[in-house]
Amino acid sequence: MAAGSASTLAARLREEARRLGFDPVGIASVPGGERMALRSAALARWLQRGHQADMAWMADPRRRAVETLLPGVRSLLAVGLSYHVGAQRTPGSLKVARYGWGRDYHRVIDGRLRRLGRWLERQVDTVGWRACVDSAPLMDKAWAEEAGVGWIGKHGNLIHRRRGSWLLLGHLLTTLELPADAPARPLCGSCSRCIPACPTGAISEPFVVDSRRCLAFHTIENRDDALPQPIARQLQGWVAGCDLCQEACPWNQQALPASDDPDLQPRPWWLNLRAEEALGWSDAEWDERLRASALRRIRPWMWRRNILAVLEGGAEVDP
Repeated sequence: MAAGSASTLAARLREEARRLGFDPVGIASVPGGERMALRSAALARWLQRGHQADMAWMADPRRRAVETLLPGVRSLLAVGLSYHVGAQRTPGSLKVARYGWGRDYHRVIDGRLRRLGRWLERQVDTVGWRACVDSAPLMDKAWAEEAGVGWIGKHGNLIHRRRGSWLLLGHLLTTLELPADAPARPLCGSCSRCIPACPTGAISEPFVVDSRRCLAFHTIENRDDALPQPIARQLQGWVAGCDLCQEACPWNQQALPASDDPDLQPRPWWLNLRAEEALGWSDAEWDERLRASALRRIRPWMWRRNILAVLEGGAEVDP
């Protein structure tokens, strides 16, 4: 493809991605620059230290070899979908991570990326492509950083200067060689407010999150009958994920644009979730309420385990 036509196609691809609701968007070349090699080495160290806890899928070798996900891949489009909405939890309610308030983002992003891939096929019928959300073995935050979508903060989340870190990520891998955007420049500086904001010390050092200490890991991924006492004592009302490190980030405390995307709007009961009522849900009622939710990864018995741990801990749900 000629350089001029590649630039035109890249601009149209970004425009089409924005039309589908993605913002920010950016393009990276494969295999990426020096920073990608550093991110790959950092992942290897993170795994070696056991920070992945029981998440064995994080060690999938394809995660550090993007070409195994799409043979012949030359470029990728990284997209962000803001889940910052104009709604707040009712004081005294149980706490659920914001990303779980709306529809299952895996389905939302995957569906839109597939539409984008089919659009790309209509432009270049020989193109190969693959849509990826965070369930795919891809260093999604590192590639988003490489594509200029945002930088990885000290809490391990991607941050955009106008959107903060309330971003869901997706990637469209393609065999086309497209002109790349400049990688994002880190802007955390000397700020480290996210580190002491974690009550269990999960951010063991800047940019390193130890899942074994993370409230989000234990409330969503831990399959043990009981939560570890050091975790249970610090839940502070969180029963599905945790947003504490993000809430402490100054980039999230600015006036952020609120998404009006219908797929991301909260189900009203998430904002007024009362322990006694939620604890009494039958498995069938749980199944109905969490239909098409990313939080279905939490099984009904885990749901009750988490709520009981909050109640038994005696901590205020909303200080």
